[in-house]
Amino acid sequence: MISIRPSRDEDVSSIAGIYAHHVLHGTGTFETEPPSAADMASRRLDVLSKSLPFLVAEQEGRVVGFAYCNWFKPRPAYRYSAEDSIYLSDDVRGQGLGTRLLAALTQAAQAAGVRKLIAVIGDSANAGSVGVHRAQGFTHVGVLKDCGWKFGRWLDVVLMEKPLGEAASTDPE
Repeated sequence: MISIRPSRDEDVSSIAGIYAHHVLHGTGTFETEPPSAADMASRRLDVLSKSLPFLVAEQEGRVVGFAYCNWFKPRPAYRYSAEDSIYLSDDVRGQGLGTRLLAALTQAAQAAGVRKLIAVIGDSANAGSVGVHRAQGFTHVGVLKDCGWKFGRWLDVVLMEKPLGEAASTDPE
C-alpha cells in the first residue's frame, strides 16, 4: 500500500537518492551533478518556508517518490504561479503513482493559494511525464526546442499548465 503525505526531515536522504538517480540517468531534469542531501534539505526548507507543499509517497516505510511546487519565478508578480516537480523510484514507475502524487500536489497547491501550476518537462520524448500531466488536466502550452544539453544531445523543454481554483477569474487579494 502506498500513502502520500507531507515530507519530513528524515525523508531527505531518500529524496536525495531518488533525485540523484534521475540526474545521473534521466532527462527529466537538466541538472548534471546530483545535489547532496544537505542541498536537498535546503531546497525542501525553501519550499516549505513559502508555505508550499512538499509531499512524499511512502510504501512499507520506504519513500518511493516525491513531489513539490515552488514559485515559477522569484519576482512578486509570479506569486500565484508555481512550477511542479515529481520524481519516482524506478521500481514504482508505471503503476499510476505519478498521477496520484500530482493529484495530491495539485490539491495542496490550490489550498496554499496557487492559481496556476506550470510543468516544465525536460525532454519532449518524456512521454511518462507529459502523460501524467495530461491525465491531471494540464494542457500543452509549447515546446522550447534544443535548449538543454545533456548526455551528448540537445533536449527540448515541454511547457504545460493547469489553472487551479478560481484561476484568473478573480483578483487574488
